[in-house]
Amino acid sequence: GGWYSKKPEGIHNLGYFFLQRYRSGTVANVNALGPNKDLFKFIIDLKRYAPGKGQQDIDAVFVSDYYAVRPVDGRKAFYVIGSDVYGPMGRELVPFENEADAREFMKDHRGGKMLRFDDISSDILKPLD
Repeated sequence: GGWYSKKPEGIHNLGYFFLQRYRSGTVANVNALGPNKDLFKFIIDLKRYAPGKGQQDIDAVFVSDYYAVRPVDGRKAFYVIGSDVYGPMGRELVPFENEADAREFMKDHRGGKMLRFDDISSDILKPLD
């Protein structure tokens, strides 16, 4: 399930919006809510979680922008790790649609590093567990 953080304006979803639609037309995990690190584990290890499917089969990935609280293109997003923002599942990748918001978040929440979609690997995810 998704995880949440209290913000002054109320509850905020820090999980992802994930649309996985295979080119064959098969749809799975539409708007599933959960930790972003689990989204990346799934994408990185498709052989385990979606046997017979490959990266070329995923049409779209959406994540929830931390400040805007709306789905954004996960492949174009900026992700911050090493911040003081945690969820019930622990450390997390916090996504933003634009770099300026990611940099502001890093200052406000002691973010350690900003990453792009293609920078995220199993080695990056291990310390988040």
